[in-house]
Amino acid sequence: MKYPVVLHTDDDMSYSVTVPDVPGCFSAGYSFDEALDMVAEAIFGHLEILLEDGEDIPKASPIAFHKDNPDYADGVWAVVDVDINPLLGKSEKINVTLPHLLITKIDKVVATNPKYKTRSGFLAEASKKILELA
Repeated sequence: MKYPVVLHTDDDMSYSVTVPDVPGCFSAGYSFDEALDMVAEAIFGHLEILLEDGEDIPKASPIAFHKDNPDYADGVWAVVDVDINPLLGKSEKINVTLPHLLITKIDKVVATNPKYKTRSGFLAEASKKILELA
């Protein structure tokens, strides 16, 4: 999931990072790159705690949604891609019934796009998009 983050720098050239879509999630680094690496870890850890507490994973908003907020004035915006797949849990086998034409179309997409690998991979990615977990 791609979260927008805003970085502010101090006089000593260290960076503080805020994640507007994940309340309470902050990080810092001594360089711009280190700050982005550290905030990716902070987001993952924060999401892990939210899930353990029975909360949902917060949706990521576009930068435009936050950019006029005075709390983020004079900040530099970036987007951090956080792989949430490890947070979704262990895979489980289920039985799904679908219309033949739909199965045929899914199989064609899977055959031509190695990203999905299997029908299950395709259905998982499609589900994450619909549930806004992508």
